Amino acid sequence: MLLKTPPTLNFFNGATADNNLGCFRFSSSSLSTPSPVVCAAVKGGSSNHSPLAGVVFEPFEEVKKELSLVPSLPQQSLARQKYADESEASINEQINVEYNVSYVYHALYAYFDRDNVALRGLAKFFKESSEEEREHAEKFMEYQNKRGGKVKLNSILMPLSEFDHEEKGDALYAMELALSLEKLTNEKLLNLHEVANRNNDVQLADFVESEFLGEQVEAIKKISEYVAQLRRVGKGHGVWHFDQMLLNEGAAV
Repeated sequence: MLLKTPPTLNFFNGATADNNLGCFRFSSSSLSTPSPVVCAAVKGGSSNHSPLAGVVFEPFEEVKKELSLVPSLPQQSLARQKYADESEASINEQINVEYNVSYVYHALYAYFDRDNVALRGLAKFFKESSEEEREHAEKFMEYQNKRGGKVKLNSILMPLSEFDHEEKGDALYAMELALSLEKLTNEKLLNLHEVANRNNDVQLADFVESEFLGEQVEAIKKISEYVAQLRRVGKGHGVWHFDQMLLNEGAAV
């Protein structure tokens, strides 16, 4: 059996170039095989800066416009891009909201943890809620820095320290307060989402949607159920059973 070897192309010695067309013809060791023609994407033969026909994006030309936008002062962010001042201010406002809600929940934890109140399940619930709201505030702080904004922490108002209610009792009153705070937080998040849409900030809108809005709806639903249950049991012995349910919730996990 005879094997026919493919023609050998000489890419160097036998190449002839047409500088205007940027085409190269390579010689073949086989006379019966036509020499292939390879056209390079070159115009003018030697210029690296000349635009090519049909090429839209020219990195070295396009970046000239972006270089003028890079700040030179050390106190200015290098990462900031298409981040509106309104968005930056709204993020700082949301940080303050999250910290204030966390502060109220921490006060509720301290109240139910007292020896003369001794509802440890409610104390556990509000302590975890306080930590969660503080984590939300830190998420917004990280995002603010990521987008090139400046975190500005505002004052936190002093919450109540007494939560007893003559008509409702302390447990129901505290849970209704928590429900109101969750709804207020959700409203503020929706306002932040509107700010993102108004400024065509798709990244901020996606951050609010993916990290907070769904979780907020679930929290409102859960606390709404707690309020309904506490309204059923009244201020008596049923509150203790409700408290035990909160205390043991997640223990199996």
